Amino acid sequence: MSVSTAALDPSVCAPLPVLGQDVTVPLVTGGEVTYAALDYAASAPALQRVWDDVAAYAPYYGSVHRGAGYLSQLSTDLFENSRRTVAEFLGCRPEDQVVFTRSTTDSLNLLATAIPANCQVFVYETEHHASLLPWRNAQVTYLDAPRTPGQAVEALERALADRDPYGPALVCVTGASNVTGELWPVKELAAAAHAHGARIVLDAAQLAPHHPVDIAELDVDWVAFSGHKLYAPFGSGILAGRADWLQAADPYLAGGGASRKVARRADGGVEVDWHTTAARHEAGSPNVIGVYSIASACKALTEAGFDNLVAREQELVSRVREGLAEVSEVQVLSLFGDDAPRVGVISFVVRGWNSSHFAAALSAEYGIGVRDGLFCAHPLVRTLLGSDPQDPGECGAPEAEPGERSLNAIRVSFGAGTPDEHIDRFLRAVTELVREGAQWKYRTEDGRCVPDRGEAPQV
Repeated sequence: MSVSTAALDPSVCAPLPVLGQDVTVPLVTGGEVTYAALDYAASAPALQRVWDDVAAYAPYYGSVHRGAGYLSQLSTDLFENSRRTVAEFLGCRPEDQVVFTRSTTDSLNLLATAIPANCQVFVYETEHHASLLPWRNAQVTYLDAPRTPGQAVEALERALADRDPYGPALVCVTGASNVTGELWPVKELAAAAHAHGARIVLDAAQLAPHHPVDIAELDVDWVAFSGHKLYAPFGSGILAGRADWLQAADPYLAGGGASRKVARRADGGVEVDWHTTAARHEAGSPNVIGVYSIASACKALTEAGFDNLVAREQELVSRVREGLAEVSEVQVLSLFGDDAPRVGVISFVVRGWNSSHFAAALSAEYGIGVRDGLFCAHPLVRTLLGSDPQDPGECGAPEAEPGERSLNAIRVSFGAGTPDEHIDRFLRAVTELVREGAQWKYRTEDGRCVPDRGEAPQV
C-alpha cells in the first residue's frame, strides 16, 4: 500500500471542523491557550458534522428491529442504512457482512471466538495488543519485527510454508502502525496468505481514519476498526468481511436479537435457532447512536474528498518529520526507514529526557496533548528502543523521576481536523524544551509526571 499525493493540492482541503477546536486550557506558567489535540492515534476528536447528525436524530431515538411504532421503525431504518453506508465506505463485496461491535478490540475478540478448531494464527510482534492478544484458544505463531515491507512478506511466506497445509489458518496484520504510522504491505500480505490457503484480517484502526480502505481491492478477508479513531464518539466498532466463519460460530453473545426462534424441548431444555446474518453476533439492544456516528463519519470523509484529506495530512507529516529532524536530540522511531510511507502518527524519544517528563511539559507549558508510554504495543516499542524484554516499562508513564531514563516514547498524531497552528506550536515547543529546558519543576504522582504545584518555576 502506498500514499500518493500526485496531482492533489493540499491547499484545497481545509481542516474539517471537529469538537473541541476552540477549547482553552490553563498553562502552569499562567494564562490559557487553545488546546492542541495531537493524540489522534488514541482517540480522534469527533467531527462537528457527526455531532450535528447525532443531535438531529436524538429526538427520534427508538428501539430497533421489532418496534411497531414510528420512531422504532425510523431507528431501525437508520441502523440498517448505516450498515450499508459502512459497507460502501469499505468497498465490501456483495457476500460480506458488516457486524457492529464496541471497538477494534471487540471486533478482533469476536473473530477470535469464530475461528475454526485447530486454526493456526500468524501475527507479527509489531501489532497493537488488540490484535496481538485475542488468539488465546488458537495455535499462535508470533513473527519477529521485519525491517522492510519485503521482509514482512518473506517472513509470512516462510511461516505459512512450514505449517500444516490442511488446517485452517489466519493472518492478522495492521494496516498502519499505531507507533510509527508506517503503512504495511497489506495487499502483498493478503496475496501471500491466500497463496498458502490462509485467511487474513486487517486491523485498520489506524489506517481507516487516514487512508481509504477497500476490502475488495486489498483482497483481505476481514477488516476491523473503531469509531472513536474515525472521528465518531466512543463505544462503536466494525468487523466487516467474510460471513462463513461467523455464521458457523456460536454467537459472540447469547441473547435477544441473536436468536431467531427459541422453544422449550420435550426434555425440558431450550432449543435455539440463531440468526445467520450479522445479527447473530449483535445480541442485546445495539448502540444505535454509535453506529449512526460511524456511518456519518464515513459519509463526511467521503464527501470532503478523502484523497485531498490524505494529501493535506501528508504535507503535515512532512512538516513534522522535517521539524523534528532539525533537533539533533530527537530520535524518530521507525521500522521501515525514513522513506517508508506513513500516516499522521510519529513516535520519538529525546536524548536526556524522560519521555513522560517531556510529554507533561508539552501539556502544562504549551497546551499540547500527546501520548507517552508503550502505546499498548509493548514488544514493538521495546524492539524499536533496543531494550531487554525484562526492562521496566508499561502502558503509561513509568515510575521514573523527570530526567531519569525511561522505557517509553512520545507519540504525536494528527489528522483531518488538525490546524496548521497546532503543528507549528508543537515543533516550536519541542525546540524550546530541548534548547532551553522546562520552565517548571515536575514530579511523579500515581505513575504520571505532573507539574509540582508546590515548587517555584525553573527560571
